[in-house]
Amino acid sequence: MKRPFWQTKTLEELNRREWESLCDGCGRCCLHKLQDEDTDEIYWTSVACTLLDADTCQCSDYPNRRKKVPDCVFLTPEIVEEADWLPKTCAYRLVAEGQDLYWWHPLVSGDPNTVHEAGISVRGKVTAFDHDMECDDDYLEHMTGTG
Repeated sequence: MKRPFWQTKTLEELNRREWESLCDGCGRCCLHKLQDEDTDEIYWTSVACTLLDADTCQCSDYPNRRKKVPDCVFLTPEIVEEADWLPKTCAYRLVAEGQDLYWWHPLVSGDPNTVHEAGISVRGKVTAFDHDMECDDDYLEHMTGTG
């Protein structure tokens, strides 16, 4: 029986279709994070990117996201290796660390809704969007904890 691509390839070896399919659709990378200047600790907020559809947890304009949100992060294998803010459940992070995907990942379950059913996604957890924030201090009111 053939093993799935995420168990046999590194991130660098993935083709575009495989790379895109690794995204579990949780939307967590589209939430704003704050970093403590003294400790470098990352704090999560419930403030989403203006392009995130909070119901589907998908980008509402994925092909043009960098034009509309200049600081949108395009994940690459290099960024995955360096990004300590990626959730521990992130498939890109798991593959980079040589771990398997969780049961709720759509590639494993065959169902894109299991990420929501398992409570992993941001569905129902977004309290504001970045376009609603008037100043940086506004994000503090939406902190949810450390990564």
